[in-house]
Amino acid sequence: MSPFEHGEVFVLDDGGEVDLDLGNYERFLDIKLTRDNNITTGKIYQSVIDKERRGDYLGKTVQVVPHITDAIQEWIERVALIPVDGKEDPADVCVIELGGTIGDIESMPFIEALGQFSYRVGPGNFCLVHVSLVPVLNVVGEQKTKPTQHSVRGLRGLGLTPNILACRSTKALDENVKGKLSQFCHVPATNIITLYDVSNIWHIPLLLRDQKAHEAILKALNLQCVARKPALEEWTARAELCDMLHEPVRIAMVGKYTGLSDSYLSVLKALLHASIACHRKLVVEWVAATDLEDAAARETPDAYKAAWDLLKGADGVLVPGGFGDRGVQGKILAAKYARENKVPFLGICLGMQIAVIEFARSVLGLQDANSTEFDPETTNPCVIFMPEGSKTHMGGTMRLGSRRTYFHVIDCKSAKLYGNVSIIDERHRHRYEVNPDMVEQLENAGLLFVGKDETGQRMEIVELPSHPYFVGVQFHPEFKSRPGKPSALFLGLLSAASGQLEDIMQNPFRFYKAVTTNGISNGQPTVKIHQNGFGPREARMLSGFTGFTQHGVMESLGGMSTDHLDYSQARKVPNHSVFLYFSWSWRSESDAMYFRIIPSCL
Repeated sequence: MSPFEHGEVFVLDDGGEVDLDLGNYERFLDIKLTRDNNITTGKIYQSVIDKERRGDYLGKTVQVVPHITDAIQEWIERVALIPVDGKEDPADVCVIELGGTIGDIESMPFIEALGQFSYRVGPGNFCLVHVSLVPVLNVVGEQKTKPTQHSVRGLRGLGLTPNILACRSTKALDENVKGKLSQFCHVPATNIITLYDVSNIWHIPLLLRDQKAHEAILKALNLQCVARKPALEEWTARAELCDMLHEPVRIAMVGKYTGLSDSYLSVLKALLHASIACHRKLVVEWVAATDLEDAAARETPDAYKAAWDLLKGADGVLVPGGFGDRGVQGKILAAKYARENKVPFLGICLGMQIAVIEFARSVLGLQDANSTEFDPETTNPCVIFMPEGSKTHMGGTMRLGSRRTYFHVIDCKSAKLYGNVSIIDERHRHRYEVNPDMVEQLENAGLLFVGKDETGQRMEIVELPSHPYFVGVQFHPEFKSRPGKPSALFLGLLSAASGQLEDIMQNPFRFYKAVTTNGISNGQPTVKIHQNGFGPREARMLSGFTGFTQHGVMESLGGMSTDHLDYSQARKVPNHSVFLYFSWSWRSESDAMYFRIIPSCL
């Protein structure tokens, strides 16, 4: 998938390549999703075609209704029973996000399916939250309700009536605006929630709590009897801490997709999590790798100078993953600058590979050292195609998902940052790897491969011991970073860039006590679990329908805690499915909201 079109591809533990919104769910809920939590049109149609080929329909005409819509509902009910919080019991509440905007032709079968589902489970078991933009005309400052009115009318025309309106705007809605929306949309004013701009994204759960959004949801789902006060102390502390940070730490992000920040969303979030732990205000300097190359000096000298000024002014350098040869030379130059000038450096996936290539060229003197991805005929292939990879099929053929890394050097920075463990589990997405035949030559020159896979032949972590912090990893540590529980290697980069690395390595866990009791994210689940007493057939489900796919959408509201549910009273609730349903009416890059609990994206 093109990062410019889709944003980043988020990778799950089981190797599922999914939309970045599932990453937002994982970060805020601290859960582990599966590939089945990502429901796509292609998956649904393929499952129906497979059933038809097997003869499951006994030769009947296969139609969108009922076959496609039934398949969607069956998928929802099946996936809702899959635990993702480390427990064996299914979830009590499940969120389903349906991407797209009201009226999009692509989402029509899903809308119809959820309409049928809401009718089947009945009132009180299905709650629809409609999310809409309320634009403000800057000239007069007037909040316009027409977009929301029209989107609700369209939604009702499709057979769905919202219980709650979540209105995105630059400022809080005026009471007269709420009154107008209530009158024309047939939604109680108390169920109209304002999601206005805040200083940082962690204020959103607090904003929802203050407007009693949780009470509106519980009332719609007949769950008032099990309600408790939301436990948001951790979120409050984190939001306030983020507002108080003023001392900057500058990280140069050297990549090829810098024109769209969503391409590196998880990397950005991992940097933010680590900067909060280090009590520094994160400043990301976007550096287009191509602007660092010699060709740019001739063709676009201003961009060349600006790129190098940003790189030289940074406290740390990060080279994220990528594919293709565009900008590779610029990344190699960035790695060389960081190595020679003792600037903290972290290379991820391709970033690790280019660090190895740069070291081979500059230190070993192998001027033609390269990756076979960029030069298949190189006589010094530092990076080669993995033997098990496919050269004919691109989709889903990479080394994907959670893989185990074994530390072969215990007294190294990476192992100390991970808490002196001997093994770690991190997520991968790559086709190429460091050539094991060149490892001895590289290590003799001072570049140490401190982490390897179970065979000892696949290089996972590389370090330069003589450097303050020069680390490259084949995996993607950003996918497991969490608020209050940052990735160990990102924490290392930020602490090195802010002069705190030695303190961090001596006791990495103490940096989180002020905000959270969780430790560093290293693949071990630490999310607080509640027993619900339900059996598999009694799982309560909460479904969401949304239309935004921007990264802020699912991340903002993700902090709502399940602590307000008293599960000791759960058996008093009748055995039925409860759905919370979201719908969106407007696209905006700044829109941010999300409700809760175990998600499955359509």
